[in-house]
Amino acid sequence: MQYCCFRKGGAFTMKLLLTILAAILCFLAAIIGAVLFLLLHRKKGAFFDSDGVRIHYTDEGEGEPVILVHGYAVTADLNWRTPGIVRALLGKYRVITLDDRGHGLSDKPHDAGKYGLETVRDVIRLMDHLGIAKAHVAGYSMGGFIVLKLAMMYPDRLLSVVAGGAGWTLPTDENRALLEKVVSSMESGQGIRPLAEWLRPVGRKQNRLLEWLVVTFINKTNDLPALGATMRAIDQLEIGEAELRANKVPILTIVGTADPLRSGVDALTGVLANHENLFIQGGDHMTAILGPRFRNGMLDFFARHPAAQSDPA
Repeated sequence: MQYCCFRKGGAFTMKLLLTILAAILCFLAAIIGAVLFLLLHRKKGAFFDSDGVRIHYTDEGEGEPVILVHGYAVTADLNWRTPGIVRALLGKYRVITLDDRGHGLSDKPHDAGKYGLETVRDVIRLMDHLGIAKAHVAGYSMGGFIVLKLAMMYPDRLLSVVAGGAGWTLPTDENRALLEKVVSSMESGQGIRPLAEWLRPVGRKQNRLLEWLVVTFINKTNDLPALGATMRAIDQLEIGEAELRANKVPILTIVGTADPLRSGVDALTGVLANHENLFIQGGDHMTAILGPRFRNGMLDFFARHPAAQSDPA
């Protein structure tokens, strides 16, 4: 009798465990599905022709225009919508995002000659396409380097510039070797791992599981030859000291204190004219953009440099 009860109880316990396990798996699947939706969801906008390359963009809201330029190997939505930056700007500004060539819904040429300074000109061509004379611009990571170069090349088209996770990187032998390693990895189909390893937080351990997930996601959702071509032309975004000292555009750089690119921001200090810094304590290259200090810093800087202030009396 006791043995019979034990067997019945054991069967009940096993059934309960299987039910709990199934519920947990369903819960995890729902979480994974929600995360993938956030990462992959795209707000459909429009396209324009940028010297033969089709560029996807969105245009929302009213007010002074703000153009947002995303970083390497991500999309406009992932860079600017997911952290809530587009939402924070809407209601005060006309917010325009674009997928960089080689990324997202834009065309992805495999020719390095289609990148470099062309990524800077894409912003100006988009402004011309939309009839915008002057705009605030913000960029993160590679987008930060693009908008810094934009300020040097087209100062009369800009109200102000926010460059996040980017600075003044000198063309050293070490940097050239890293660049070639990243390009070779992309062109061979191995992906973004060398760059992810270099961008690990300074002064603390990286979560290797998170890094693996990010690397896998980027490798699976991007056109790697296009990313390789993008990186092969990145040296065209380099800026000389004389250009920095002659700058007339208000520029804010925002960087996490654990971001390896902070050294490039420090290098700008005292060299770049009309320049302010905002440091995100403890932020690294992946996380500095996620918190309220980044978006609030952007909003404050744009508010202090309105269109009326930049127009001649």
